[in-house]
Amino acid sequence: MAVRRLQMRVVEVQGKCPVYRVGDVLTIEDGFKLVCDSVVCLHALQSLSPYYVALSRGIAPSELGIAGKDGAAYVQCLDPQKYTDGGTVTFRIAIEA
Repeated sequence: MAVRRLQMRVVEVQGKCPVYRVGDVLTIEDGFKLVCDSVVCLHALQSLSPYYVALSRGIAPSELGIAGKDGAAYVQCLDPQKYTDGGTVTFRIAIEA
């Protein structure tokens, strides 16, 4: 089974995120290696954790119920910024062969 590389790109920040900015990228290689040049927020990691294994093994985002109109996967961090004055970050997950 071919394991796909996942590229998570920040596409939106609602509120004030102390970690991410639009355009930041994190990558998961070999199905389990998180690669990035910056700090990783645990809220972001928790939003991805239910999906990264399935996505890296070829399960379509639409089958997981997280597909956007472009077919890519989308997840949002767990910070309820409207109550915490923090920031809610939306990630677009591109699946690469």
